[in-house]
Amino acid sequence: MAAKRFARRFSIMPARRQTVRRNVRRGADELPRKTAAQKARARRLFEALRQRYPEAHCELTYSNPHELLIATILSAQSTDVGVNKATPALFARFPTPADYARATPADIEPYLRTLNFWRNKARAVHAAMTTIVERFGGRVPNSMGDLLTLRGVARKTANVVLGNAFGINEGVVVDTHVARLAGRMGLSRHTDPADIERDLMALFPRQDWCLLSHLLIFHGRRVCKARGGGCAEDAICRKFCVNAR
Repeated sequence: MAAKRFARRFSIMPARRQTVRRNVRRGADELPRKTAAQKARARRLFEALRQRYPEAHCELTYSNPHELLIATILSAQSTDVGVNKATPALFARFPTPADYARATPADIEPYLRTLNFWRNKARAVHAAMTTIVERFGGRVPNSMGDLLTLRGVARKTANVVLGNAFGINEGVVVDTHVARLAGRMGLSRHTDPADIERDLMALFPRQDWCLLSHLLIFHGRRVCKARGGGCAEDAICRKFCVNAR
């Protein structure tokens, strides 16, 4: 079942353009209202996390926008550690988007066999790089609308690329760690990533959106893990986690 869901994410569907327009429209005009007290609490959490993790950054290894895009596509249902083990050989074999476009998915597959759903990911990488060559002159586009036209790219991936490769805060990356902490820290009552993202965008200033995701991911990987249970031992969790009260 999981494989079928993943395959559907990486397929080209007739409703793709409509979905792209809907994702792009999810901007500030649709954000929920937050009180001054909620924003002040969010600011205190942000500052506490920033003091704890001054080194917070994207933990995928890359040296240019197209490598970050590829690494992010590969990270679906895989760990950053696993992706970082696979990408050095891949990036050495295919240095530019044009190199991927000239190849076939079968040429890319051997470099991804250690990752989950490697066949689907090889097809997604090949299709995305081919589109970049044919439509964008070999350069990764730096707008949400254009990125969402690439196969294998949804809003989360586009946010990663925009924020880290181009310094553009278009939204907040909501992965499993961010979603978990948003609930535990009382930042959102939603479970849908799109709704969680809008809550976070409403609570935090735009200039902090990219760093916010890194801070939450760092805390989620190191302290506030899926199994929980560490609230009593951590100062940030004791102060902000709703489960610790």
